[in-house]
Amino acid sequence: MNNTNDYKALMNQSINVFFKDALKVIYKNPGLTKFILQTIGTQEKAAKRRAEHDQQGIQVPPYMIISITNRCNLHCKGCYSQAQHRPVEKEIDHNKLRSVISEARDLGISFVFLAGGEPLMRPDILEITRDLPDVIFPLFTNGLLITDEIIAGLKKQRNVIPVISMEGCQSETDERRGAGVFARLRETLEKMKKAGILYGVSFTVSQANFPTLTDEHFIDQVSSSGCQLFFYVEYVPVQESTEDMVITDDQRAALPLILESFKKKFPALFVSFPGDEEMYGGCLSAGRGFIHISAEGDLEPCPFAPYSDTNLKNLSLKEALQSELLAKIRANHAELTETHGGCALWDKREWVKSLL
Repeated sequence: MNNTNDYKALMNQSINVFFKDALKVIYKNPGLTKFILQTIGTQEKAAKRRAEHDQQGIQVPPYMIISITNRCNLHCKGCYSQAQHRPVEKEIDHNKLRSVISEARDLGISFVFLAGGEPLMRPDILEITRDLPDVIFPLFTNGLLITDEIIAGLKKQRNVIPVISMEGCQSETDERRGAGVFARLRETLEKMKKAGILYGVSFTVSQANFPTLTDEHFIDQVSSSGCQLFFYVEYVPVQESTEDMVITDDQRAALPLILESFKKKFPALFVSFPGDEEMYGGCLSAGRGFIHISAEGDLEPCPFAPYSDTNLKNLSLKEALQSELLAKIRANHAELTETHGGCALWDKREWVKSLL
């Protein structure tokens, strides 16, 4: 696409399609249906705010990923958060975190993905999400800290969508996440289903678990447990000697077709990452489609590219979005074609570092 506004219009359209598809999935739940209808109107207003800032020369993406803590109660094999060995600095405090997310809403950011570490190591995040009901918060969690009390709170916060990390069946999940994790997650999923909570699961797709994650019988089992949102995240080899976990070219080519068939068979939404970024003109990092904020407040192009020239402890989000590093990456995004591991920024991390 030659016109930079073409991909932005396409992204706005994809967001609208996502919520309209969501209506088809949750139509039996009157409360959720009302919420989604309200959200569609809210997202149209957010898109207009992004366009207004774009005219001022400020690139505001529709998606923001924020790792609110580096702490975690698990030690999963191949975890990119642990593999990056980030410096031990003080996490941004509650007030600053609230300020950043509130400003993101005001700027027109539609989705704020809450990640970690394990985000529920900071349960105060649910106080912030409660006060920002017009922002959608997918909460990526290992699920082990979801207590009955938290489930009761989530029932009142329809804008928070817990997304539970799994690797597949019991053997695959327990192999990577620890013995007994799968059984505990099944109990949690059942509780959320009974509470009527819209929730999802997130799969880290590797060569080994690809057959399971694309097996119709397995998806039917997870869907029957109440799951209505499936995230497929390709494994990125952030640790040495884990390259054999990366899915093959044939698997990567087959995945979109498989997920499209699942959309027709199951009452659920299916999302892949990085997905087909080429339809948007290439890599969507660095503010073209999303940004990442570390637990220390560094504004980064992507979770897999922990490099920054801007920290939010001293700046507003609007000021930080005018980062020179992000601008340089966007200006050269044609360099970032999808390569080994599905993440161009990770493959070209030395080039990203050279821009600092």
